[in-house]
Amino acid sequence: MTRAPERDIEGVHSHPEDDLQALFGHSTAVFASLAGPAHRVEDANAAFFSAIGAGEPVRTGIPLKAVMPRPEAQGILTLLDRVYRGGERHVGRNTRTVLDHGPAARGASFDLTCEPRLDPAGNVMGVLVTGVETTQVKQARRLTAEHRALLEQIARQAPLEQVLDGMARTIEELAPEEVLVSVLLADPEGRHLHHGAAPSLPDFYNEAIDGIAAGEGVGSCGTAAHRRQPVIVSDIATDPFWDDFRDLAEKAEVAACWSTPILARDRSLLGTFAMYHRVPRAPQEPDLALARMFADTAALAIERHQAEQARATAEAREEAARGDLAFLLAASTFLSCDLDHTETLRRLTTACAPALAPLCTVDVIDAGRVKRVAAAAPTPLEERLLASHVPVHGAADDAVARVLATGLSEVARHAPTGPGPWNDLSVTGYLCVPLLDRGAAFGVMTLLTTGEDSFDGHTVALAEELARRAASAALNARQYTQRAALARDLQSGLLLPEVPNVPGTDIATYYHPAGEGLDIGGDFYDVFPLEEGTWAFMLGDVCGRGATAATTTALVRHTARAVAPLLPDPEAVVRAVNKALLDRPSSHGTGFVTLVYGHLTPVADGGLDITLVRAGHTHPLLIDARRTPRPVAGDGLLLGISRAPDLAARHIRLHPTESLLLYTDGITEARNEAEEHFGEERLVNALTTPRPATASGVLDALIRAVRAFSGANGIDDDQAALVLTATAPATAPATGAAPGTAPEAPGP
Repeated sequence: MTRAPERDIEGVHSHPEDDLQALFGHSTAVFASLAGPAHRVEDANAAFFSAIGAGEPVRTGIPLKAVMPRPEAQGILTLLDRVYRGGERHVGRNTRTVLDHGPAARGASFDLTCEPRLDPAGNVMGVLVTGVETTQVKQARRLTAEHRALLEQIARQAPLEQVLDGMARTIEELAPEEVLVSVLLADPEGRHLHHGAAPSLPDFYNEAIDGIAAGEGVGSCGTAAHRRQPVIVSDIATDPFWDDFRDLAEKAEVAACWSTPILARDRSLLGTFAMYHRVPRAPQEPDLALARMFADTAALAIERHQAEQARATAEAREEAARGDLAFLLAASTFLSCDLDHTETLRRLTTACAPALAPLCTVDVIDAGRVKRVAAAAPTPLEERLLASHVPVHGAADDAVARVLATGLSEVARHAPTGPGPWNDLSVTGYLCVPLLDRGAAFGVMTLLTTGEDSFDGHTVALAEELARRAASAALNARQYTQRAALARDLQSGLLLPEVPNVPGTDIATYYHPAGEGLDIGGDFYDVFPLEEGTWAFMLGDVCGRGATAATTTALVRHTARAVAPLLPDPEAVVRAVNKALLDRPSSHGTGFVTLVYGHLTPVADGGLDITLVRAGHTHPLLIDARRTPRPVAGDGLLLGISRAPDLAARHIRLHPTESLLLYTDGITEARNEAEEHFGEERLVNALTTPRPATASGVLDALIRAVRAFSGANGIDDDQAALVLTATAPATAPATGAAPGTAPEAPGP
């Protein structure tokens, strides 16, 4: 079969101006000079004869009625008679007639002017007819208006289906002959075409061609999409492109199909624009121009739709990403707010259920066995049922065991294999995510679905990220617990395991580390016996914290305990401690130490004789029976600085109920929210308040005052205190704490 029209248009890229010229064409002018009442033709152009349906021009002298075969042209004769008889000019707008005859006949409109022809005497001798065809002008106006409306819809971002449907109906209405319009849309890969709009084609036809391939010989549209060029099939019954669709076309009563590809600005395929006809027909240039014009309009609508879809998709992804980030941030905060690693894993199940799945469990390896540490479910009964099942470590048919072994996530759209309450819980899918410690799984988080929903890639990625954060939080919490326990154990080794029972003396001690208690503090105290009923006591502060401070603390305490029985007085003991500090290896620290060291001896008639040395430390306070504190004077440089520290011993006597308070600067330098220090004045005021005449009474008053002042501000430095209270002879200590006991310190 020959496709001359197709060959004519392949590879031709027309300009919009050419298409408009082809659509609107040129206005046709008519002219005729008629004579006498019979309106004999004296002169006329071919357009006039076409306008009256005469076809070919006729010879002059013939009455007009004789060459007007169609009755509808009689209206023109009536008009000519009126002008001839009345002698008045007549102008007719949009006069309807039929141009040509036979298959080429078409309706047309004219603006006609009929005016009388006068002889020299002024008598009417005939009629002069002039006119211009207005058919294309009117159609151009309608087409322009409809096209503008489509562009406005596109600009308003009307739904693509509405725009394409309106475009198809517009073309079908404006076309001079019956035409059925179809728009097919290409998939993102440009391999298949799907239904876009076809308001006049049968539904069965649209359904049959929905999804056809873009390929050579696949009908008009598939071939046009493949070639990226218009394909004209004038007769479907004989064209090989329609071999697979000929019966379908016959059933739909279409006989011709002209298809134009809809291309984006980058020449990528957007779809096809097709014009179907009921009878075999080849297109004229106006038809092709109309197809190109509306294919470009469809391209504009489709590209605008795709851009809007891309923007909406990007916004949805951005919103989803913000939601995921907010979820992870909230969950991370929730997971990290507790420093107990088991509680952290329990919080993990709460964060996941029901946000990611209705059911969630966490299992960890404990002493070679799998232990279920947490479970979350919609109801308490389901939660107990879920918590009662514990996987078997190493079981080949258990998902948790497999994930523990491989360290890889496992997801399925069915209940886990192996035993479990899956039927009772209506489980339909699971996701097991490992909790990793340096690449090895120490636990597994399991999410379980109970409905038609399944775990998609997004949920898996979110669960894996949450599991990673939870594992990190749990490991940090475990490290904190272990480090705090280690610091607590080491600190206990540097402090008195228990306060000794010293005759005639009521003793109370207090120690509270700064911060979270993860580092060993630098404050210390000690009380130990010497010969002949004498006891040694000390309280000091090492510069710094941590292992180095612990080394120095141990050096001071052990040196004092070792040399005190061998040296005559406190001053000599302190000098020995100073020498030990100066002689220590640099790897053991170089920080200085402040210290109060003394000896006490109970007196037979009650009270205590005390000799003490102050080396750079805060002044001890003597609290007399009237509850009046006063500092115990005594000069002395801090230790670990000079080989010959200036030290002076101080002798005091404590009478029954009188107390000696030793404290570190962490107490006086405690701060409130206004960054004010507690200071010595507040310390003195706290000790003058009414209280039991016991060591614990003194310490309670001090601790309560400091904590009331600090509030929630916490402490920046370690705090330690030692209280020595003289008791009456041969009697039990005054009411309060028994000798050798410390008051119960409030929590940090």
